[in-house]
Amino acid sequence: MKFLTLTLTLVLLSMGGGITQPDRDVDAVDVVIYGGTSAGIVAGIQARSMGKSVVLIEPSGREGGLTTGGLGQTDIGNKQVIGGLARQFYERIAAAYEQPEAWKWQKRETYRDGGQTRTAKGEPAMWTFEPSVALQVYRDWIAETGLPVVRNERLNRETGVRKAGARIVSITMESGRVFVGKMFLDATYEGDLLAAAGVGFTVGREANAKYDETLNGVQTRMAKYHNYAADVDPYRIKGDPDSGLLPFIDPSGPGEEGSGDHRVQAYCFRMCLTEHPENRIPFHKPDGYDEAWFELLLRNFEAGERGMPWINSAMPNRKTDTNNRTGFSTDFIGQNYAYPEANYAERERIVARHRLYQQGLMWTLANHPRVPEKIRNEVSRWGLCKDEFKAGGGWQDQLYVREARRMVSDFVMTQNHCQQRETVADSIGMGAYTMDSHHVQRHLDSNGHVRNEGDVEVGGFPPYPISYRSIIPRREEVQNLLVPVCLSSSHIAFGSIRMEPVFMILGQSAATAACLAIDDNVAVQDVDYGKLKKQLIADKQRL
Repeated sequence: MKFLTLTLTLVLLSMGGGITQPDRDVDAVDVVIYGGTSAGIVAGIQARSMGKSVVLIEPSGREGGLTTGGLGQTDIGNKQVIGGLARQFYERIAAAYEQPEAWKWQKRETYRDGGQTRTAKGEPAMWTFEPSVALQVYRDWIAETGLPVVRNERLNRETGVRKAGARIVSITMESGRVFVGKMFLDATYEGDLLAAAGVGFTVGREANAKYDETLNGVQTRMAKYHNYAADVDPYRIKGDPDSGLLPFIDPSGPGEEGSGDHRVQAYCFRMCLTEHPENRIPFHKPDGYDEAWFELLLRNFEAGERGMPWINSAMPNRKTDTNNRTGFSTDFIGQNYAYPEANYAERERIVARHRLYQQGLMWTLANHPRVPEKIRNEVSRWGLCKDEFKAGGGWQDQLYVREARRMVSDFVMTQNHCQQRETVADSIGMGAYTMDSHHVQRHLDSNGHVRNEGDVEVGGFPPYPISYRSIIPRREEVQNLLVPVCLSSSHIAFGSIRMEPVFMILGQSAATAACLAIDDNVAVQDVDYGKLKKQLIADKQRL
């Protein structure tokens, strides 16, 4: 405890509040984890299992990130690479659904998962689940392990990171609460701690030439999925360029093929819907609804689109995990570029605008006379769930932040590592999903019609190892921080890595490395990989 005692003394002196009577709360632990995502929770549980004192800080009032925020459809590719605590989570999900009381809205034997990762007969894990069940599984696990969780505390991103040389000493919240630690983990989707600590990062897409890739940057030739059914006029008055473009079309796009830009792949809410009449909340027309926002949707139908504009993956109890599909759907394309580096107030406005868009979209699909009757009839059968996200009337707070900041370290995961043209010798877990980017912009093509750009879906490669070096910053920047979510990766490689089970895997491995660094009194850059590998294998990680 010598390190913590000395560090706490230095922090209190620097705060000017005295040592015996500090003017604010100070928590001193071995490992401070900022971000209560799945990665953060699993990291905390792992650090506790290795005998370390830990605190998990979640900026919102609900931990679990997307796993408890609507993403009940597990995307992984090859689930055999999921080991360690990540696999234990899905086994706990299965155990929860073994209980008869878990099946309120349907009989267990009538449920059929229709997702990309199906549960095989007799399998001890389950890969589809309701948000409320995931939250309860996590909270039970947290209670069992005694993991301290501090909710509703946001990092002071301006002055809240105190460093001594290249080590973080403490982080301070907006409330003034201080957390002192030997090791720190940034488990947020946004990378707020790494940025505030002075770690290098990027936002947007790299040019293909930067890392010798082919799937990065602007990709108009790849954009054959989730696009418009036919030629759709982009102007407010059809055929009249002087009337101006319809909302959310980027007049500066698309850019040179393969070139880098600042644009970020689209976000949405992964809605949990139901068609059970006793649990259904019908879609409503939101305050602030603007029909012009949805004119492209209506014109796309009139141009011949007949597909359902969603992917409704079946979850237990007649619920869904609903995701984007077709050219105009739940993804709010091009409206998130500022989000990664925005301040908290601006992020809240961006989240609220995404919610307004999606609420308006669902009402339009269910009610607008220009939507095909077949689509209206199907959409109007569904609604939000009375027993999910009750405080929001069925709407969650967790936006699907598919990508925000990405650390730039001495080692960067790229397309070449995913496709194994290059290999790594310091694996801390494996990725297995398609290199997947949602659309990034809505633009005009050479014929003056509206198109979406940015969608990339390239698979056909086996599971690949993820390097330990990709979760640690450069030595001169920070020596006691690990980043299991906004890791050092190109845009297109991150499109494969960015799956919730992989974040759990990386969270466990990051916490393991942090504990070993404490034990050996070394920087994270000097952790003995032989020791790390031995511990990961003992903990049933799959490398």
